[in-house]
Amino acid sequence: MRPPLGLLLDVDGPIANPATRTVAPELLDHLAALLAAGVPVVLNTGRSVDFVLEHVLGPLVAAGLPERARLHAVCEKGGVWTMAHPDGVDAPRTDPSLRVPDAGHALLQALAASYRDALFVDVSKQVMATVEARSDIPPGHFRVRQAAFEAELLAGLVDAGLGVRLGDDRFPDRTGETPWRIDATVIATDIEASSSGKALGARRALDLLAADGPLPTAWHSVGDSRSDYDMADHLHRHGHAVTHVHVGAVPPLRDRPYPVVTVPGMVDDEAGAAHLRAVLAGLSR
Repeated sequence: MRPPLGLLLDVDGPIANPATRTVAPELLDHLAALLAAGVPVVLNTGRSVDFVLEHVLGPLVAAGLPERARLHAVCEKGGVWTMAHPDGVDAPRTDPSLRVPDAGHALLQALAASYRDALFVDVSKQVMATVEARSDIPPGHFRVRQAAFEAELLAGLVDAGLGVRLGDDRFPDRTGETPWRIDATVIATDIEASSSGKALGARRALDLLAADGPLPTAWHSVGDSRSDYDMADHLHRHGHAVTHVHVGAVPPLRDRPYPVVTVPGMVDDEAGAAHLRAVLAGLSR
């Protein structure tokens, strides 16, 4: 029998608090209850598998996953993925075609040394190259330093001959291609493959779930940023019924061909927890 609902969840924002980078025990309890009820859950995130294992998958497995649980994580925007089950978490698989070249990693690490007052290198990434905001500084300070860092990073990548884009600006390599992208969020800056992203994560999520059981009849995708709408866009484009739950502080997009909802008066993980509670309540009716 097809599950009536599947959840495709961003991690930073809906699950992990953006300020503390921690996950509330209550939210983990909600996820465990949904998994026990037969709701497939796929985390679709730019985070590393190490972060997801420490903060989400590991605690859920330690608490006792039921045999029927279908829990997957697609990390680094589609570049790394794994599955959790009652006995533990599978070794992650990676897509080597999405791995940032060594020159990109080296440049990012070298530049980060001059920005230690605001950021650090996430050494747990396997395909992306990432710097993250320090959690002990004001967000405004990070944003100022982030802009300067990205300008230097862009110049260095262009000088190294890596075809790269930042926003709408494109700097092709000698073949005229831009296979790499600098992507900024409120807490990080990534170098990533241009083909990666939340849509690729959604495609992998469908493949992973199709391999372990029937796909759900409907989906809720949950995210806090504009790029998270790519999850729902991909699902809708491929014929899946989807509602996108926007939990970010910025206004939601209302031009989508599928329902977009918010959690009034709440944002980020508070809104994520409230939505999961509402889904649980709906299942029990």
